[in-house]
Amino acid sequence: MAVQTSRKVLRYLPAQRWVHWMGATGFILLLVTGLVLEWPPLSPLAAGGGSRLLHRVGAVMYILWPILYAILHPKELVQVIQESLTYGRDEWEWFKRMPGYFLGRVGQMPAQGRINAGQKLHHLGIGVMSIFVVATGLVLWLGKGQLGANGLAITAMIHDISMLTLTVLFVGHVYFTFLYGALSGMLNGYVPESYARLEHSKWLAALERATPSSTVSHASEQPVVATVAPAAVPESKPIAASVDVSARPAAQSELSAAVEQVEPAKRPAAPAQKAK
Repeated sequence: MAVQTSRKVLRYLPAQRWVHWMGATGFILLLVTGLVLEWPPLSPLAAGGGSRLLHRVGAVMYILWPILYAILHPKELVQVIQESLTYGRDEWEWFKRMPGYFLGRVGQMPAQGRINAGQKLHHLGIGVMSIFVVATGLVLWLGKGQLGANGLAITAMIHDISMLTLTVLFVGHVYFTFLYGALSGMLNGYVPESYARLEHSKWLAALERATPSSTVSHASEQPVVATVAPAAVPESKPIAASVDVSARPAAQSELSAAVEQVEPAKRPAAPAQKAK
């Protein structure tokens, strides 16, 4: 019987995860309080001004998260943007087979890198729509009185359509996260090796070539740090060797044999029988 092991690959660093959750929290605050402020059935909840205050708190969080990302991980941010705007033959083939991906059928999907084609499209949509949401939101917040009736209506319409598009992208993001079991990446930074091989086989192969023994680790051991970008993994970095538990029984057998050899020396010799 084949022994199945649970191995994991580092995908996100701590600062990347915290910035991600900051942006997600800000977006949820914007969405919920925006519905309270704009949707008549929920308008009674807006009494007292608390919803408007929370809406602005969410706006500040949503504006700050890409800025913090740029400060904490500037190289990684540039890399994400470059990869999200780079499409090759495998990406276009992925789009052709995208309907099956929505249903969890990934067996025939072409190999992908650190960011698959769907994630690239998602990143592009998030970036463009966020620019519209933030720009129109700031105008509505700081310059509402100078817009006039027509300007206010147009700005509000662009703001609402952009937010609706972001909501669709957000729901899709959550759906695929749970469909393919990728949530652990944003909880502890590590994703299952099976997920990495299924969704990002090119990326995993590059990591394995760069650091063959440190790319993955047994879940029961201290996880080995594999960097987000394969190029950033120093080949000369010392790597902790994994413990081979299969060797323990052999070692115990050798110890037992040694004990058996020592014990006779400690025992008193039996008295010789007298000849009759």
